[in-house]
Amino acid sequence: MQKQAYSRLGSFGGGAAPSPPPSPRRAWGRRPSAKGGAARRAARAVLAALLRRQAVFLFAPLLYVAAMLLYMGSVSLDGVPRIISRPAPGSLYRSPQLYARLRPEMDADNATDALATVWRHAYKGGVWQPCISNNTYGLPEPNGYIYVEANGGLNQQRTSICNAVAVAGFLNATLVIPNFHYHSIWRDPSKFNDIYDEDHFVQRLKNDVRVVDKVPGFIMERFSNNLSNVYNFKIKAWSPIQYYKDVVLPKLIEERVIRISPFANRLSVDAPPAVQRLRCLANFEALKFSKPITALSDTLISRMREKSVENNGKYVAVHLRFEEDMVAFSCCVFDGGDEEKKELDEARERGWRGKFTRPGRVIRPGAIRMNGKCPLTPLEVGLMLRGMGFSNKTSIYLASGRIYKAEKNMAPLLEMFPLLQTKETLASDEELAPFKNFSSRMAAIDYSVCVHSEVFVTTQGGNFPHFLLGHRRYLYGGHSKTIKPDKRRLAILFDSPRIGWKSLKRQLLSMRSHSDAKGIQIKRANESVYTFPSPDCMCHPNKSEHSKHIQAR
Repeated sequence: MQKQAYSRLGSFGGGAAPSPPPSPRRAWGRRPSAKGGAARRAARAVLAALLRRQAVFLFAPLLYVAAMLLYMGSVSLDGVPRIISRPAPGSLYRSPQLYARLRPEMDADNATDALATVWRHAYKGGVWQPCISNNTYGLPEPNGYIYVEANGGLNQQRTSICNAVAVAGFLNATLVIPNFHYHSIWRDPSKFNDIYDEDHFVQRLKNDVRVVDKVPGFIMERFSNNLSNVYNFKIKAWSPIQYYKDVVLPKLIEERVIRISPFANRLSVDAPPAVQRLRCLANFEALKFSKPITALSDTLISRMREKSVENNGKYVAVHLRFEEDMVAFSCCVFDGGDEEKKELDEARERGWRGKFTRPGRVIRPGAIRMNGKCPLTPLEVGLMLRGMGFSNKTSIYLASGRIYKAEKNMAPLLEMFPLLQTKETLASDEELAPFKNFSSRMAAIDYSVCVHSEVFVTTQGGNFPHFLLGHRRYLYGGHSKTIKPDKRRLAILFDSPRIGWKSLKRQLLSMRSHSDAKGIQIKRANESVYTFPSPDCMCHPNKSEHSKHIQAR
């Protein structure tokens, strides 16, 4: 069979090798013309050349983009829907528009006043009481003298003083009255006795820490009577008290006098009970403002109560941080346009040269506002308080520096609260003259008037409100009587174009109630004893309740 097959195949080719079967296309299709074959060969040659040079990978995307551009140029975009980018809620400052829209309803809503019902949680579960026990033991021979330089503003200096008392007591050292470091921002050359009652400070601490006004001469002779020659410790911020025992104490015993500069925030928040007790003793009992500051403060408090006679002498104190440097530092955008931008850019460069313009720094004002980091404007403070139920007959004490563009920005707040006062309106020029050019003394007056208000409102973080919260808790049975608004939530509320007055007021009343509940908060780990004195400085009348709080820590 195979031989026959081969012979049959050989008969077609005269003994030549068999040829492959013809292509179906060649068999049934029409034979291509010579012209088409030439074009195909040319295309193959071009493609082969491109592939050899691998240039196709470069030209193909370019050819695609060119083709798309030609196509798009020939299509009308009138029918294509546009995508409108909307700013995120809370990212824009639109409080003036909200105020203008809601003002008629606000002015008509003066039926109730929040001062009568603002604090409902104040005495729930009993009242906390100060219980800083006095030391009845004699002080042993001291290990040496500690001299510190307190830097910063009024309340940062206060932190340094209280921490210095705690460190000196822990190391059994004599504390030299702290020196206040002059700073270019505060520009206040005041000394310790210009702001605090030095005699009271020494006397109140005498059973716990020795305090003197200077290092004895026989010791200073070793240093040529120059404190700059004394060994200076550069201590890291928030160092634990054990560091002072392990590192500072040996040097103190060796040198007999040491210097710590700077000293702000150089002691950790958490510390043993004995150290916390000394902090409490210094802050709440030993530090009392000087007689001139106390005298004027008492006068202003009396005048505020007289102006609040319709509310039984109760008034609201607001700590407003809307000075030019605060507004500039925040990098927030308000409604001042190009003029505002130019002014604040110049202020940032004056105060923090290059900090905000260094390469790679990205500033997003909208995100800052949404995160609750923008300082509240006077208008926003007024909107908030009216929404929280305070009527236009409420007496307001405004504690602040020089308000940015005061004439423009203060106008709406004065419309909402015509009984608003400041230290400048309550006191005469003659009464303020001894304090006017000293920022720390002026801040001390504000601090005193705020401490004795029925309600304290904080609008921005910082040492001033933190110390006031703690001081008010210490004075008012453990309750700070402070409104601390949720500024993230406020940013969204004030940027709501459709919100009505009743809805806004309902949410702000809820925020006020939350502040009331938080006012009785007990100190937890990593919280300052200056802000939360219970239970380190205060005791609960119910001993089991007090023990429960201690165990919870």
